[in-house]
Amino acid sequence: MSQAEESHQRRLARNLNELLQELRVAQAGVQILFGFLLSIAFTGRYASADTFVRATHLVTILFAACSVAFMTAPAAWHRILFRRGRREDVIEVANRYAILGLGCLAVAMTGTILLLGEIIVGGWLAVALGAFAALLFGTLWFLLPWRERGRGSFTDDDEDAEDRLE
Repeated sequence: MSQAEESHQRRLARNLNELLQELRVAQAGVQILFGFLLSIAFTGRYASADTFVRATHLVTILFAACSVAFMTAPAAWHRILFRRGRREDVIEVANRYAILGLGCLAVAMTGTILLLGEIIVGGWLAVALGAFAALLFGTLWFLLPWRERGRGSFTDDDEDAEDRLE
C-alpha cells in the first residue's frame, strides 16, 4: 500500500470514528427524550388531554423515533459492511443519516417544548415557545454551520497535512 493510500485510509478511519463518537453523544439525548415522551402517554393527565396535545405528542414521538433510526443506522451500516472495503461509502451514508437524524431531533425537541408549553401555559405563548425552539435549533444546528461550510476552503491537501501532524 502506498503512503498516500495509507494516509487516505487513516483519514477515513479517523472520519468514521469521529462521526460515530458524535452520534453516540446525540443518541444519548434522543433516547432520553424518547423515553420521556413515551412515559407521558401513561400519566393520568394525558387521558384528559385535548386533540391538539395528543396530535403534537404523536408527531413528536414519531420524529424522535425517526431520529433514533437515522442515528443508529450508521452503526448498522458499519457492522454489516465491516472489512468489505466500503468505509468511504459508510462515511458518506452515515453523514447524511446523521444530518437527517439531527433534523428529526430538532423537530422532536421543538415538539416537546410546544407540548410542555401547551400543558403549562397554553395558547399563543406555547406556540411562541415552540417557534423559538424551532428557530434556535434551526439556526444553531443547520443555518450557521451551513453558512460556515460555504465560506470554507478546506481541501484534501489540508487534511493530508493534518494527518502528518498526528
